[in-house]
Amino acid sequence: MQKAVATESAMPAATPPVHAGTRGAVLTILVSLSFCHLLNDLMQSLIPALYPMVKAQFGLDYTQVGLITLAFQLTASLLQPTIGFYTDKRPQPYSLAIGMGATLIGLVLLSIAHNYATVLLAAALVGIGSAVFHPEASRVARMASGGRYGFAQSLFQVGGNIGGAIGPLLAALIVLPRGQGAIAWFSLSALLAMIVLTRVGMWYAAHPRASRAAARASSGATGMSRARVIFYVTVLMLLIFSKNVYTASLSSFFTFYLIERFQLSVFDAQVQLFIFMTSIAVGTLIGGPITDRIGRRPMIWISIVGALPFTLALPYASLFWVSVLTVVIGLLMASAFPAILVYAQELVPGRVGLISGMFFGFAFGLAGIGAAAMGRIADATSVGFVFQLCAYLPAIGLVTWLLPDLERLRPKASSFPA
Repeated sequence: MQKAVATESAMPAATPPVHAGTRGAVLTILVSLSFCHLLNDLMQSLIPALYPMVKAQFGLDYTQVGLITLAFQLTASLLQPTIGFYTDKRPQPYSLAIGMGATLIGLVLLSIAHNYATVLLAAALVGIGSAVFHPEASRVARMASGGRYGFAQSLFQVGGNIGGAIGPLLAALIVLPRGQGAIAWFSLSALLAMIVLTRVGMWYAAHPRASRAAARASSGATGMSRARVIFYVTVLMLLIFSKNVYTASLSSFFTFYLIERFQLSVFDAQVQLFIFMTSIAVGTLIGGPITDRIGRRPMIWISIVGALPFTLALPYASLFWVSVLTVVIGLLMASAFPAILVYAQELVPGRVGLISGMFFGFAFGLAGIGAAAMGRIADATSVGFVFQLCAYLPAIGLVTWLLPDLERLRPKASSFPA
């Protein structure tokens, strides 16, 4: 490994150096990916944030607004596994920048759209950019991890959490007061991301050995039948289901719950929601390093099943304890995703793009479906009942018992082979 580090350090300035302090993880690449994830999720979060303006401007009904979400989610969710499967076989170092170009075109179209069909096309293009970005960026994060896969995935993911949280805020401050044309300013974010991702693509193209090593690093986890691997992947999907439907329902209806139960003002309820979203970002960031230290399976146990007592208490808590409990829930449940994703990547070696596309796409799709389903339930009952019902979702985390401890089945890889 020392020889590999020395070789990296001797390369030209165009190639970011390996930082020995993180056992070979290429921090410049990981930070670049996290930053671009922030920009990507910031831009995609603009679409739902602009629904009130778009609905009023084009005279849309709620069904047409829902179709905008469908156009975005169909491309963003369903294309991700397909793109990941293709790039596993034929790596495309510059696909990240090209995909971000689709997002740029979508935002420009959205800023000048004069009819509903153009709005649908713009939403679909933003979704295509997201579909290309997530599986490929996750693959490069694994390449640059130096064996610290949980750390790399959490650093990559936290950028998206932050972007998703600040996107609606920027939409309220910039676009809503200035109108549709102000959306074009956000296309500059896409252009900046393209520049950064082109540099990442140069590193990707210059390190084919890192790509092969990232695939080999988990190859020792196989030795299972195809049916057993499919079964374990299904278990992981159930875990994603429990985590994402709960967090999506909480983030979608939390402000309504606080206003209805505690008579808070809209501003105060939004502050509480921001605190919850911040706890999700922090949980994602710390979840990866903890996963690397204690293992994937223990981290899944702690983060999902460990949240159950707090979710069960939340619907009956006072305002003070609601604030405390939501922070604890956000920290715990957000820390699960890096562990689940890394576990899945090691379960299916050599298919980093496919697995990342499946899990990012599945997670994204479930968030929308879960929020819609809980909305229907809230209309039929109450928002309070939705919180009581969702409180039991973390109990699905008990299926973690069915997962084998992959780290005990093979030697732990701490770095790429020299």
